[in-house]
Amino acid sequence: MSSTERLYYTDSHLIEFTARVIDVTERVSGWTAIVLDRTAFYPTGGGQPSDTGIINGSRVAECVDDGERVLHLIQGATPPIGSEVNGRIDWSRRLDHMQQHTGQHILSQAFINLFNAPTKSFRVLDQACEIDVDLNNPRNEAIERAVELANNVIWEDRQIVIRNVSSAEAADLPLRKSSEREGDLRLIEIDGFDLTPCGGTHAYRTGEVGMIAVRSWERAKGLTRIEFVAGTRALADYRRANKTAREIAALFSTGRDDAAASASHMHEENKELHRRVRLLEDIAAGVEARNLFDEARPDESGTRVITHVFDEKDLDSLKKVAHALTANAQTIALLGSRDKGTVRLVFARSHDVAGDMNELMKAACEILDGRGGGRPDMAQGGGKNVDKIDEALTAAAAKLG
Repeated sequence: MSSTERLYYTDSHLIEFTARVIDVTERVSGWTAIVLDRTAFYPTGGGQPSDTGIINGSRVAECVDDGERVLHLIQGATPPIGSEVNGRIDWSRRLDHMQQHTGQHILSQAFINLFNAPTKSFRVLDQACEIDVDLNNPRNEAIERAVELANNVIWEDRQIVIRNVSSAEAADLPLRKSSEREGDLRLIEIDGFDLTPCGGTHAYRTGEVGMIAVRSWERAKGLTRIEFVAGTRALADYRRANKTAREIAALFSTGRDDAAASASHMHEENKELHRRVRLLEDIAAGVEARNLFDEARPDESGTRVITHVFDEKDLDSLKKVAHALTANAQTIALLGSRDKGTVRLVFARSHDVAGDMNELMKAACEILDGRGGGRPDMAQGGGKNVDKIDEALTAAAAKLG
């Protein structure tokens, strides 16, 4: 089976080329996969997505590594086997991937230099990139040190060269990571900084990366997952972040750099207001419960069964009223609310009366086309049939017998 010569191995800036079609395969998706004797298209692999572009006017939607060959999935006319074709890479996509991948090499080596923390995996995502680093006790300060070192290497505009060596020769070199591949290895060398085996596309010099910025980090599966952007993505990310910061600052009528302090102050004020609202809700629930209790008449056994429907009262508020009611002896509360087009129910009883609130709730929710449940002394639920809320409460009260 004929193989594909990979032109991007020697020149990642090559975006136009000619080649000959050596195979055509119909794909299940309805697209056609063509194989060329040589290609500048990078196939998906090593955490880097494939190139896209044009072959003889047909759109190349994706490229797939097929061992010694590269499959080009095209949308459009299929060139016949043996024909010569012209290919053109989508340069903006290639440049983006080169910046992200080269930036990853630099950032990963920075973590090695500073903390002896190797990168275990790398992914180029739609908006950002991720590396999983074996970094113990990560801190913002440590990650910022690595980013600073990486950017210094970028701004020094160091040369990046490709070295092809045998696996035996590679064994004597200070590689950042080892390779299980036999035979010749392709090494990416960043002058005086990093040397690692890699089949991806990379810049000629570190300056092409522009800059690296870390968006966030978290602990994941025992490693430190770092989300970063490089090059044009870093600029786009800054623009989005700056726009957000200016819009937030405008809400506080303050400068962009003062917005965080203003937001923190408002957050504290908001917590205090929420505390006061909860206190007022507790007071209001107690007043509502007292009024409902006083209006209810006990049955022959001395038990008050209190049913009531509220408008626009949420579940937490219903619970507060139910708790306040059942703090009284010999009390059963069957409460409902029409809340934003939905029925909310809370059934509760004091400890000295009989009745299974869980069973009552399930029966009521069937009427409401909903569901609910809980304990024998308290249950909650709801449903969609707002018009049947009174029927559901009446049925529940009747089952108490």
